[in-house]
Amino acid sequence: MGSLWSEGHSSSILCVGGSPGPEGLIASGAEGGEVTLWTQEGAVVRRLVLPGQDDVTSAAFSPAGAAHLYLSHGDTVSVFDTRNLKGPAEEFQGAGEEEINALALNETGSAVALADDSGAVRILEIPGGKVCRTLRRHTNICSSVAFRPHRPNNLVSVGLDMQVILWGLQKTRPLWTLNLQDVAEEEDDHQQRPGQLFNPPLAHCVSVSSCGNVVGCGAEDGRVHLMRIGGGSKLEQQGAVKAHTQGASQAHFLSAFSHPYWMVTGGNDGHVALWDLSKHPVVAPEGKTGKSQATAPQRRKGKSGGKRREQAQEKSKAEREEAGEDDEAAAKEQEEEKSGPKLSISHGEKVNWLYPAVLKGEVSVIVADQSPNLTVYPLSQL
Repeated sequence: MGSLWSEGHSSSILCVGGSPGPEGLIASGAEGGEVTLWTQEGAVVRRLVLPGQDDVTSAAFSPAGAAHLYLSHGDTVSVFDTRNLKGPAEEFQGAGEEEINALALNETGSAVALADDSGAVRILEIPGGKVCRTLRRHTNICSSVAFRPHRPNNLVSVGLDMQVILWGLQKTRPLWTLNLQDVAEEEDDHQQRPGQLFNPPLAHCVSVSSCGNVVGCGAEDGRVHLMRIGGGSKLEQQGAVKAHTQGASQAHFLSAFSHPYWMVTGGNDGHVALWDLSKHPVVAPEGKTGKSQATAPQRRKGKSGGKRREQAQEKSKAEREEAGEDDEAAAKEQEEEKSGPKLSISHGEKVNWLYPAVLKGEVSVIVADQSPNLTVYPLSQL
């Protein structure tokens, strides 16, 4: 089903990015400073090794200039003009306080956001690479960042502290913070079966839908956590999709389909999945009932002779409620099966990176794993 792009690297590929346009190039970065440019058919255009040979952790083309490729390696961001690859056009050394894990450009290409091991998020002005903002709130590694479309002053960051933060860049402060551990514990209290174990929801990858109002975050608990942003950039609702049996390392919205709520995910379980989230309660709350809140049974103060009857009635009610909860859980499981992935691919290798792309007019996903090769799966049969 998938096609293999090979002979571009000698080590594990860590990131993939694409240039906009029908003939846009694909760039991949790997361990040891390796960078490769590919055609849309998977032919190698050029290979290079960055000085210092630090792992290339993120690759992104500028929306403002299709030839400008941004690469993070170590604490440095290098900018290449793909028409002349003899050396970087610009290099921002020390752009990150520590090793950079991910970078993202805003819609105009005038700013780059960096997530690094110190937990800091830095904003660089383009051109020049001057640090104009440093955002500190994560207490562990910051793993991923994404600008919010149509909201140039909004940025989302996630980290291994299990926090999702929406930043207002004008005042350099969080507009809201969501702790995924608190959310997961609350859900597991209602849903967890005896003997069931979950990994903590360390946040690995964040993406924002093209309309700008839904955030998706792949986490170590195998879920993709969803958040809907309402008016005034407030957090309106949150929920999750149980996407993978192991950590969900990648989650990306696609903009090439019928609506902005298609998402492709990849996990440590070696699976790649395509989801239609348009009917998920977080995305489309209209007509959906919220979580039912169980109310405590009202106790009447009666004479001692009536207490035994009252206790028996309460016991019977508790048993009925418990049976009802089991029925509700079973119905929820059936609903989850119906709302499962529209396409599930057993890739077989732990997923390092996913990049949704339109290659020669066909909607596809490019998968990087532990190998030195890329795999391309077509999605357009949907």
